Amino acid sequence: MRKLLLTALLISVFAVQVHGQLLYRISGNGLQQSSYIIGTFHLANAGFVDKIPGVREAMTATRQVCGEVVWADMLNADTLKMAQSLMMLPDGKRLRDVLTTEQYRKVDDCLKSMLGVGLDNPQVAAQMGSMTPAALFTQLSVLQYMARHMGEFDPTSTFDQYFQAQATHNNELVRGLESVSFQAGILYRSMPMARQVEQLLCFVDHQEAMGDMNEAMAKAFYAQDLDAVKQAMDMKMGNACDATDEETETLVYNRNSRWLTLMPAMMLQVPTFFVVGAGHLPGERGVLQGLRQLGYTVEGVK
Repeated sequence: MRKLLLTALLISVFAVQVHGQLLYRISGNGLQQSSYIIGTFHLANAGFVDKIPGVREAMTATRQVCGEVVWADMLNADTLKMAQSLMMLPDGKRLRDVLTTEQYRKVDDCLKSMLGVGLDNPQVAAQMGSMTPAALFTQLSVLQYMARHMGEFDPTSTFDQYFQAQATHNNELVRGLESVSFQAGILYRSMPMARQVEQLLCFVDHQEAMGDMNEAMAKAFYAQDLDAVKQAMDMKMGNACDATDEETETLVYNRNSRWLTLMPAMMLQVPTFFVVGAGHLPGERGVLQGLRQLGYTVEGVK
C-alpha cells in the first residue's frame, strides 16, 4: 500500500499543471467584490507563499484575513491556559493511569528513539506525562515531521501564520472561523479515551507508515495538487489506525458545514482572504463545492 501511495504521489507531482490549485477566487451570489480562499499545510513554511500564483494580488484585493483560528489568540495567557488544559488528562491523571504497563513501555521507547530521553526524564514527564493520548499523538507526529525535515520547518514562521501577520501589519482585520479552545477540544477531547489510546499506539507501532502518510500530505500540498491531498486523506491502512466515518465527520465535514454558515456574512461585509487546511477544500463535501452549492462562482487562480 505504501508503494502505491508513493507512486500516486510521484504522479501527482508531475500532474501539477492539471490539478495545481491552492488559491481560489469566490465571486457572484450578491458579492460586490471577490473574496479568496487558500488551502494550507499546517507544517509548511511561510516562504512557500511566493510559489503560489496570484496570491499577492489576492491579498491586495481583500481587506481582512480569516483563518481557522486567530493565531494571536494563542499568545493570550487565558486562551493559552484553556487550550493547554484541554491537552491534559483530567482529574490529575497521568499517562500511566490510562495505559497498560506494556503500552506505557512502548510509548516510552518511542520517545527515547525520537528524543533520546523518555518519560523517566523529569522535563519530558512534566511536558508529556500528563497529555491526553490524542495530544501526545499530535506532538509525536510533529516531532517526526521535524526530524525528517531538519532545518526546514520553522514553527515561528508557518504558512498559516504568514497571512494573519501580513494583515496585522497592514492594519487589516483578522478573524477566525473557530476559537482556539473549540479547535483544541475537537483535536484533543472529541475521541473516547480508549480510542485515543488506540490511535497513539497506532503511531508507536506504525511509525514509518504514519510518517509516509504525513509526507504524502506535505508533498501533495507543495505540488499544489488538491486531488493528491484528497487521495492522501482517503488512504487506508486497513486496520484500526484508519479514521472512522464518525471521526471524519467530527474532524472535517462538520467543521466544513459550520464554516460555510459563517463565510457568506463575512464576504458580504468585506472582501475576505480565507486560510484553511487544504484537506478541507476538495471533494463533494469540501468547502469549495459547498460554496458552489450556496450559489457562488469558485474559480482557481492561475
